[in-house]
Amino acid sequence: MFDVNEIRKDFPILSRKVNGYPLVYLDNAATSQKPQQVIDCIVDYYSNYNANIHRGVHTLSQEATDKYEAARNTIKEHFNASKTSEIIYTSGTTHSINLVASGFTSLLKKGDEIIVSALEHHSNIVPWQMLCERTGAVLKVIPMNQEGVLDMDAYVDLLNDKTQLVFVNHISNALGIINPIKFIIDQAHRVGAVVLIDGAQACSHVKVDFQALDCDFYVTSAHKMCGPTGVGILYGKEAWLEKLPPYQGGGEMIAEVSFEKTTYAGLPHKFEAGTPNICGGIAFGAAIDYLNTIGFSEIAKQEEMLLEYANKKLLEIEGLKIYGTGSEKTSVISFNIEGLHPYDIGTIIDKLGIAVRTGHHCAQPVMDFFNIPGTVRASFAFYNTIEEVDALVSAVKKAKMMLS
Repeated sequence: MFDVNEIRKDFPILSRKVNGYPLVYLDNAATSQKPQQVIDCIVDYYSNYNANIHRGVHTLSQEATDKYEAARNTIKEHFNASKTSEIIYTSGTTHSINLVASGFTSLLKKGDEIIVSALEHHSNIVPWQMLCERTGAVLKVIPMNQEGVLDMDAYVDLLNDKTQLVFVNHISNALGIINPIKFIIDQAHRVGAVVLIDGAQACSHVKVDFQALDCDFYVTSAHKMCGPTGVGILYGKEAWLEKLPPYQGGGEMIAEVSFEKTTYAGLPHKFEAGTPNICGGIAFGAAIDYLNTIGFSEIAKQEEMLLEYANKKLLEIEGLKIYGTGSEKTSVISFNIEGLHPYDIGTIIDKLGIAVRTGHHCAQPVMDFFNIPGTVRASFAFYNTIEEVDALVSAVKKAKMMLS
C-alpha cells in the first residue's frame, strides 16, 4: 500500500524548516529530493571502496568497477534498452544533447533541416542552433497553441525529404504538458529522420521503454529521479552510436594510442573519456531501484491526485491563470496572478517555507509565446501531500493580499 507519510520518512530534508515553517518543497521539476537509500549509497562508496575504475587490478578498483557497471545494467533494464553498451554515462541531459549535436556536425550538409518544438528547454534549442551555424542546416519549429499543446498537423507538414533530425522533449519542464512522442517518432521515421527525445522531465513520472518508443536517442538526468546531480545518460541505438565520432578525447575512450594514430574503444567507452562520476553512476542505479520499489503506477496515482487537487484550489484564487492546460499533463502547474510579478510571489511564499520556481524556466520562447516575463511553477513529486498543496494555496493568497 502506498503510504505517503511513510515514504516521506525516507527523505531527511523534508523534515527541516525554512524561515521557521515546515519546508514545502514544490520545485521537483528543477531537481528532486534524495532518499536516505541514495544518500547511504553515496556515503558507502566514499567510505568503503572509492577508487578509479576499469584500470586497476586491486580490490577497491574492481569493486568500484563492478558496481558502476552493475548500475549501468540497472539503467539498461529499467529503460529496456536492447544492449548495455547503448547506455552512455554523461554529466546529465545537457551534456548528452551536446554530445549528439557535436557528432552530427560531420553528418549534415547545407540545406538539411532540423526540427525542434516550441516547448523546448534551452538545452534542446541552443545546441541545435549551434549545429546549424556549423553546418548550414536550417532549424524549423513545431508551433503550439494557447493550451501549450503542440500542433501535430503542422509538424507533419514540416516533415520532408530534407528533414534529418527531430528533437522534442517528452514532457515540458515549463508547463508539464506530455507530448505525443510515439507519434512524433513514427512520423519522423516515415521520412527517414533521426529522433532524439529529451526525457529530463519525464523519467521521474513515467517508466520509459526505449524499444517500444523506437527512438534513436533518449537523454535524461539522475537528479530529477531522486539521484545525484552531475550524472545522466545518453541512450542511442547501437548503429547510430557507431556512426557518431567521439565527443572528447582522453583516457578510457581509446583502444591504442601512438603519436602516429589512435584507435578508439568500443561502445560505450568510446564516448566516456576521462574519469567519470563513479559515485554518481552507482547512486543513479540506487535511485532507480528506489523508484521501482515505490512503483511507477503508484507514483502516477499520487501525482495525478495532487495535480487535480492543486489545479482546482489554485483556480479558486481570483485573477490566477494557469499556463499549459492540455489534457495530457503531468504534475506541474505554471501560473501567474493578474497584475503581479511571479518573482514577487515566489519571494513572499518562500518566507512561508514554500519552495517553488519563478522565471522563464530555461524556456524563454514559451514565455514569449504567452507574452509574459515568466511564471510561478509548482511541481509535485510522489512524496508531496494534500496538506502541502493547501499550504501553497494559503501562501499564494497571502502573497496576493500583500502585493495587491
